[in-house]
Amino acid sequence: MIDKMGKNEFRLYFIDAIRAWAILMMLQGHFVDGLLDNAYRVDSNVVYSVWKYFRGITAPVFFTVSGFIFTYLLIKGDAFGFNNPRVHKGIKRGLTLLLIGYLLRLNFFGLLKLQIYNSFYLVDVLHCIGLSLLGIIGIYLLTAKRSLYVFGTTLISLSVFLFVFEPYYKQFSFNYLPSFLANYFTKSNGSVFTIFPWFGYAGIGAFISVIFNRFKTHRYLYPVTISSFIALGLSLIFFSSDLFAFLSQKTGMEIFALIYFNNYLFIRLGDVLLVFAIFMLFRKFMTNAKMLQIGQSTLSIYVVHYVLLYGSFTGLGLYYFLHHTLPPSIVVPGALIFISLTTVLALRYEKNKVQIKAAIAKPVKLISPNARLGIHQESLSFLKAVAIKSKGTLLRLFRLVKN
Repeated sequence: MIDKMGKNEFRLYFIDAIRAWAILMMLQGHFVDGLLDNAYRVDSNVVYSVWKYFRGITAPVFFTVSGFIFTYLLIKGDAFGFNNPRVHKGIKRGLTLLLIGYLLRLNFFGLLKLQIYNSFYLVDVLHCIGLSLLGIIGIYLLTAKRSLYVFGTTLISLSVFLFVFEPYYKQFSFNYLPSFLANYFTKSNGSVFTIFPWFGYAGIGAFISVIFNRFKTHRYLYPVTISSFIALGLSLIFFSSDLFAFLSQKTGMEIFALIYFNNYLFIRLGDVLLVFAIFMLFRKFMTNAKMLQIGQSTLSIYVVHYVLLYGSFTGLGLYYFLHHTLPPSIVVPGALIFISLTTVLALRYEKNKVQIKAAIAKPVKLISPNARLGIHQESLSFLKAVAIKSKGTLLRLFRLVKN
């Protein structure tokens, strides 16, 4: 992430460090959660409770930092609207994340039987981050003719709205939507994440980046930001629930009571702000080349971990063989080995990415022009059939909504 100040260029190293920390936390979190025997999942155990709490911080941090990085790059230049080259790159990035998210849930054995399993349509973190990036671009384009203040205000307003009204819309079943679309809004079919409220964290990260962009040359940027994040973060963690209880009593509005009884979104936002504050506070010590390389390779690390742990494409991963069977004495060193192996493989891929892509592309070039034309025609026929089916589904949906 480059920011130009005169002739000097520098990176916000603490952001890459946060990404590295978050991806490593995610690796150990998924490994332990997937393989630890249920007999050891006891909330009264202090070690397990602490681990469980910190594991819950990972996803909010990841969404927030993704929104921050993407938006910081989006608005740092002088071009606006569709003239901004970052818009086209961002659209491509968002669609790529959606595609990878679906590919990781594809099962080749099912394809051999001409069958796509229901798990393929479930929504995970990559889907939501990809869609969040597209959402940020949409808001950016809608507000491009005004100012970055309108852009930032829209982002924070929408994010707070999603957090406040989460108790209401999470109850909706979205049965009127096709299941592959409904999975973006409800967990009832097995989706791990949904676009709402998780877009809220990406939106808040985008809002923070707007503030950073506005005051990036201010000498007190870090002191003011760190102290503000610590104060606001601690307030959200320890006092936000009491605030919603007070608002519920004074206004009689049900929504505040519902937030009070399940106030995880605002508490986790407080955790995110504290993480940002800590990494900003020690930003001068976060220039280790390997750590920054990990922070810049999070997508590759995520893909490798998904294949090893959950068995993407084959279904034969550690999760399949060892699901909830291991004691802590095996899980803890196993998690360290898993983190090391996944990281090494992902960094090796990043180092040789150009050669690997060229090797994959070479067989495609060997296919005869006639064969490629046939594949192209078959693809068009398939897309046409999908379009016709989608049109029928949408027409039925609009009739249902109209009724």
